[in-house]
Amino acid sequence: MERFLTFTVNKNSGFHTVGQVLRSQGGLTKNQISRAKFRPQGILKNGIRCRVTESVYPGDMITVCLEESGLSSGHLASPSESALPPLEILYEDQDLLAVNKPAGIVTHPSGCHYRDSLSNQVSWYFRSKKEKIVIRPVGRLDRETSGIVIFAKNQTAAARLQAQRCHNHLKKQYLAVVSGCLPVDPCAEKTVHPSSSALLSQGHTISLPIGPDPYDPRKMTVLLSDDFTFGSFPVDLEKSPSQQHPQSPPGGNFKTAVTHYQVLHSTADWSLVSLILDTGRTHQIRVHMKSTGHPLLGDTLYGNTGESPVSLPFTRAALHAWKLFLEHPFEDKHLILEAPLPEDFSSLAKYLP
Repeated sequence: MERFLTFTVNKNSGFHTVGQVLRSQGGLTKNQISRAKFRPQGILKNGIRCRVTESVYPGDMITVCLEESGLSSGHLASPSESALPPLEILYEDQDLLAVNKPAGIVTHPSGCHYRDSLSNQVSWYFRSKKEKIVIRPVGRLDRETSGIVIFAKNQTAAARLQAQRCHNHLKKQYLAVVSGCLPVDPCAEKTVHPSSSALLSQGHTISLPIGPDPYDPRKMTVLLSDDFTFGSFPVDLEKSPSQQHPQSPPGGNFKTAVTHYQVLHSTADWSLVSLILDTGRTHQIRVHMKSTGHPLLGDTLYGNTGESPVSLPFTRAALHAWKLFLEHPFEDKHLILEAPLPEDFSSLAKYLP
């Protein structure tokens, strides 16, 4: 879908060329500007095509084409409507689409799931609106995990959201139900205030590298060290993982993985926890919670082999991507998106105070 970014040169910008203004005021990278130069009507000054070396003056109107029309993910097969529930849209504008993924659906087409992935469904949604858009999910969820998945509608939005992930400015908050009794955190925040800079003010931290399980190709495992302890201290999620937990890179195929969690409610058999990640490793929450001795309920890959001692309705790993915090890639606003709880999580309400 065609996308233009238009802005007026500030009076006190102090920049002299179109290229300088595109980088400073427009926030575009060198590669993004280079691609725009070769598009029809790629870069305009006051409505006239121009070079990036041309001079600019306060009040000049600059327009740049971020994405051409005609680009789409038409190669994605149309989904089988009978196999998928209706697409639940949580938020949409000209740059972003956020949807609530049900459990049991993969994010990307793969293996035997080339017609029934979430990406197939989103592609069909755009085609039904006669919009040609390349499918660009920012992050993914495991098949069994429900909750928020966000899609960028153009390349620049995708790059900016990915940069937010790398700098820990785009955060996803999860809810999980784990086996066993964990002590409830006295200051646990059951709701997150938008202005809070420390979303888990009195939480716990698991900092254990994750890598492939040498004994099972389907699984991941943690790398334990002799001096490892589970942390319990305030967590400031405005800081990067390296600022909070400086550590040497793990060896081999293991990668740094950091999970923060709070215990919201607990019974003799299960506990409800809220989690936020500094890193996004495969199966990270499932592997890290198993390492504490409290695997997710319903998790047949990492959970207990015997039957669950509780009668909760989880036929999948009890994990839900509940909230998403991000800065809009083009507009000066902070977004907080929330995915309604699925039926299995909603059934816990009768146990909560």
